[in-house]
Amino acid sequence: MKKFFLGTTLLSMAIFLLSACGGQEETSGNSEDKLQVVTSFTIIADMAKEIGGDDVEIHNLVPTGTDPHEYEPLPEDIKKATDADVLFYNGLNLEGGKAGWFFKMIDSVGQKKENIYSLTERVKPMYLAGKDGKDEEINPHAFIDPAVGIVMAEDMRDALMEVDPDHKEGYKERGDEYVERLKEINQEYEEKLGALPEKDKILVTSERAFQYLADHFGLKEAFIWEIDTEENGSPEQIKNLVSYIKDHNVPTLFVESNVDTRPMETVSSETGVEIYEKPIYSDEIGKPGEEVDTYVKYLNYNIQILTDGLTR
Repeated sequence: MKKFFLGTTLLSMAIFLLSACGGQEETSGNSEDKLQVVTSFTIIADMAKEIGGDDVEIHNLVPTGTDPHEYEPLPEDIKKATDADVLFYNGLNLEGGKAGWFFKMIDSVGQKKENIYSLTERVKPMYLAGKDGKDEEINPHAFIDPAVGIVMAEDMRDALMEVDPDHKEGYKERGDEYVERLKEINQEYEEKLGALPEKDKILVTSERAFQYLADHFGLKEAFIWEIDTEENGSPEQIKNLVSYIKDHNVPTLFVESNVDTRPMETVSSETGVEIYEKPIYSDEIGKPGEEVDTYVKYLNYNIQILTDGLTR
């Protein structure tokens, strides 16, 4: 993944501007009585909404349509991070690691370490290979696997209960219900992907974002690029994938919702294998009101796309 290093000077300027303006913001209802939660990207924000319910007020940092690996916090983000009671982030290098934009922001606002929770501490990391073929970078996209989503939801539930014991019962009730929904979805993945003939268990995507899911459910992976660089979709990458597809009976090609479709279109034209008519989701959920605007919808949508596409 590309890493973005946010300069502390920019953060200091943003804090100064907020101070000069008095740092005022409007609040509605009894929002000041709610637990102030900051989340690093959309999937975690949706989990917080489901588990936190009316007991929390959520500010999400990376919006839909923005690369979570490279983000530049806005003045409003810095203000919210300063005032937050708890901050949830993915980890596994999604936010640039300990030297990335998220922790530079945290350090600049003086947040306490005990207020910051990674939701992937119990997830065994998988790695992406560099140009020399050796494992180089952690693949952050573990949440594509619903089994990992269960772990993340459990850890968020437990963290909220610890941080805000006055509302412990509500967090536990909502959290338990949400975890059960994710377990049902995970079971559906196991049944549907497990029922696929071995010859059809080949997942071809633009980026190697589906490594955790493929490993869990026994799918073979093929992709144009493994690690995000400035050369995504290079002639050599396309040539390698085209060769792989010609050597295997690949049923269909998938393109993620947030990537350039042109490289995979080239692969399709050179192999004769069609691209599935709807995108698959990887880094994010959709905007409110869109078809895939929650994590549950994200998981349900992806399993429908996978099982339909891989049985053609």
